[in-house]
Amino acid sequence: MKNITLCADDFALHPAVDAAVLELAALGRLSATSCMTTAPGWRNAARALPAVRGQLDLGLHFNLTEGHGVAPDTAITRILSQAYSARLSAAALRDAWRRQLDAFEDALGMPPVYVDGHQHVHQLPGVRKAMLAELSARYGAAARQIWIRSTAPAGALRWQAKSATIALLGGYRLSHQLQRQQWATNQGFAGVYGFDAPTEAAYGDLMAQWLAECQDGSLLMCHPAQTPMPEDAIGQQRPVEWAYLRSPAFGELLAAQGCRIGKLAPAKGA
Repeated sequence: MKNITLCADDFALHPAVDAAVLELAALGRLSATSCMTTAPGWRNAARALPAVRGQLDLGLHFNLTEGHGVAPDTAITRILSQAYSARLSAAALRDAWRRQLDAFEDALGMPPVYVDGHQHVHQLPGVRKAMLAELSARYGAAARQIWIRSTAPAGALRWQAKSATIALLGGYRLSHQLQRQQWATNQGFAGVYGFDAPTEAAYGDLMAQWLAECQDGSLLMCHPAQTPMPEDAIGQQRPVEWAYLRSPAFGELLAAQGCRIGKLAPAKGA
């Protein structure tokens, strides 16, 4: 069977997200969640995580763009522009990584099992350099046991427009660097779409395509919430994902495609 890490992004963004993650973890329908430590509710939300560490790998969801109900300091389009014109401050990026890792460790008493980025900002020029520098300085040789998300698409997903765009915006470069320097990373990425699947069945059709292209060690992201979140850009799609992921249909699909939901495999040398 293929071991697929199914990761729910945005833990601590909203109580509806947190409730969905905890429920799906209890059902065995998730194996990781990415924690947004900049969220105002992070410390309160984090209290529930020690109880699910047996089910979930816990990672840092590095954030530069989410304003948590207030106008974001910098929108993703501006971050992209600054990253690709070398106008992001290296010192400010190191400080952002340091503060968000501090918040993770302070709340959970452990380093993250992995790191990724909200809207995939961790893979951008400058941001990825600061990430690797901060992880190395903080954890030394053990840093390479911390997984870093690659957005290089799994299988034929590389030909899908949005997957290809995300990978071209730093995903391939980061993936190659991680492999050269022997950092732990996933083997293919899936879960990218336009957040426009109106029904559980439509989302299930996408899931079937993703699982078919994943290999053992692939990472599939999702964004569930138990209720709509009108203030969130993808807030109407989140309950659709949650409903499908907890459904018997998803369990049947996993069995039919020979997939199991599992934690990230141990890093090389661990």
